[in-house]
Amino acid sequence: MNLEYFIAKRLIKGKEHKISISAPIIKIAIAAIAIGVIMMLIAIATGLGLKEKIREKITAFNGHVQIYNYDNNNSEVSIVPVSTEQNFYPEFNSVDGVVHIQAVATKAGIIRTEETFEGIIAKGVGKDYNWAPFKEFLIEGVLPDYNGELNSDVLISKIIANRLNLKVGDSFFTFFLRDDAADRIPNQRKFIITGIYDSGFEEIDGLYIFTDIRHIQRMNKWTDTEVGNFEIFLNSFDDIDEKSNEIYGETVASLDTKSIKDKYYKIFEWIGLFDFNIALIIGIMIIVGGINMITALLVLILERTPMIGILKALGMPNWSIRKVFLYNAAYLIGVGLFWGNLIGLGFIFVQHKFKIFKFPNPKEYYIEYIPVSIDLSTILLLNIGVLFLCLLMLLIPSYIITRITPVKAIRFE
Repeated sequence: MNLEYFIAKRLIKGKEHKISISAPIIKIAIAAIAIGVIMMLIAIATGLGLKEKIREKITAFNGHVQIYNYDNNNSEVSIVPVSTEQNFYPEFNSVDGVVHIQAVATKAGIIRTEETFEGIIAKGVGKDYNWAPFKEFLIEGVLPDYNGELNSDVLISKIIANRLNLKVGDSFFTFFLRDDAADRIPNQRKFIITGIYDSGFEEIDGLYIFTDIRHIQRMNKWTDTEVGNFEIFLNSFDDIDEKSNEIYGETVASLDTKSIKDKYYKIFEWIGLFDFNIALIIGIMIIVGGINMITALLVLILERTPMIGILKALGMPNWSIRKVFLYNAAYLIGVGLFWGNLIGLGFIFVQHKFKIFKFPNPKEYYIEYIPVSIDLSTILLLNIGVLFLCLLMLLIPSYIITRITPVKAIRFE
């Protein structure tokens, strides 16, 4: 039998434990642990959720890695075409972790209506384009279908539609400048709106419309095997740096690669600060909870001083007595963890399900509601970490037991 655990269990279940002087302090310590766990879970869930949503939105428009011609010079529009006759297209099997590759092309233009005009970038996509992420962004109409003959269907953003006072089913003319400066007459295309999307990314939504890539190929006088660039999707964002280098190694010398972390480095530097904020909140909450537990432990030791004297008189070592109180403290921490997890995870579930809490200014965070995301391994790691660190902090104050002499402790009132 574990004697220290047995004594601690009797102390916890004893009636005097609930009506003692230390009872209010113990409740405060448990509440501090619970509140700390709630704050930590919310901080982690919201931080990870926001990072994932921003990543998903950027990836939906760009893929994880882009392959393009060096001569494009980081231009937003396609200048020098890339041939689709590559050993990595239409299946990129030489690099593990690549789940999809698609060919696209972009061209700058101006939408002209009877009342106003708007500068845009037309993104041409084809049969291989992955529309799955846009199902979440689609707010009106349907996604265009470019699997058949060349058509004039386009997908535009809510921002552009509002600026031009357009709706699903409306048609409009778009003018594109020709690459040949000698020919000053612009290309003109009439498009029909089949759907309207809203991703929340104003920088992207206010610029891009989606059309059939064959329009851009014809305007640029490209062949059917020439496109602007390739977009590659990975099965894990965490491997983006490594896979980007591997993909670069599998392309010919005339082609370059760029990951979305490099293309949107300012945004990713910003969301990288979330990790620091989460760590700061966790650190503060652990310190607050640890201090409260230290206070509770010292009160418990003070209250049980006569018992400590008796145990010492019976020959129990100091470390064994310290373990009695550490077991007691571990129980109190466990109670705090239980209620903290119950309330914190309950809040996260409700927010994930019903999206109750929203950002006051969605434009600053690229999303309307506060997203949450957390996995089981993170929850377990957090709980184990809190329990371990709090007990580690209690080792020093428990040392006071070694300074208690049996004679004085038995007489202590």
